[in-house]
Amino acid sequence: MNFAASHDVAEHNANLLLAALPPQELAQVLPMLDQVKVEAGEGLSEAGEPFHHIYFPHDCLISLLGVAGGRLTLEVGLVGREGMLGATVALGHQTAQVRAVVQRPGSASRMTSSDFRAEFARNPALQRVLYRYTDTLLAQAIQIAVCSRFHVLEARLARSLLITRDRLQSDKFHLTHEFLAHALGVRRVGVTKAASALQQQGLIIYSRGNIEILDPVGLAAAACTCYEIVKDASVGALSSAFV
Repeated sequence: MNFAASHDVAEHNANLLLAALPPQELAQVLPMLDQVKVEAGEGLSEAGEPFHHIYFPHDCLISLLGVAGGRLTLEVGLVGREGMLGATVALGHQTAQVRAVVQRPGSASRMTSSDFRAEFARNPALQRVLYRYTDTLLAQAIQIAVCSRFHVLEARLARSLLITRDRLQSDKFHLTHEFLAHALGVRRVGVTKAASALQQQGLIIYSRGNIEILDPVGLAAAACTCYEIVKDASVGALSSAFV
């Protein structure tokens, strides 16, 4: 990870939560922020361990993984430029509840957890934005848990790809079989079969981790209804926070 101090408003406004703050409130936060570069596969937090930093993604994507038995994982959330990693610190949590792994490399604004707690305590605008966003994360985690229990893998993969597309605002991105297996809580062979089925329907192209969504409407039809529920929850909660 590379980082550098930056007080450039435009850089930090690449994150929508920071951009939602009134100018005078953002000005108070800027001296506490660094701009960092994160790499694919990099771990930013580990379940049960203390939060040292809070991250506000610009163009990177962070996967939130629930962990069982130290090695079994399931993606319970995805954080892009619409959100942040470490929102539960605002609720008084000192340790991470999930493992956070960079899915797509890029840049982010970062501040120490101690600075974040102090700023949250004094900044009503930050409180309002964070409460809305935390509600969105909870809704996302609940729906993904339901999805993982009751829906077939092909539909779950379609849902996951569409959410990634929404976060990145791109039909093309890179996700390895291994990463998808960890995210979906299945073996790699399961991902291979599900991806092949979607590819045979002309919905995606998937080769060596490079994914291109050819038919977003068709992929949405192949996905379970959980995709629309997660999407609507994100749009509704965040739009309320940004007024």
